[in-house]
Amino acid sequence: MFRTVATLALVALLALVTIRIVAGVAGGILGLLIGVAWLFFKLLIVVGVVYLVLTIVAPDTARKLRDRVSGGPTL
Repeated sequence: MFRTVATLALVALLALVTIRIVAGVAGGILGLLIGVAWLFFKLLIVVGVVYLVLTIVAPDTARKLRDRVSGGPTL
């Protein structure tokens, strides 16, 4: 009986360690993904502001840039 209880305790301890390791790795990956998403969001805001200023200052250049990025006008 003591052997069965000790085996169950060992299995529970191994399961707990495994869960903590997996959760730590998953948390690290999730944190990394959130950091990259935040960086892309800030980059998107900067590019949007630059495009807005370019549209106000040089509309022809902004149109050429928009055509180049979107693939140009299709005839």
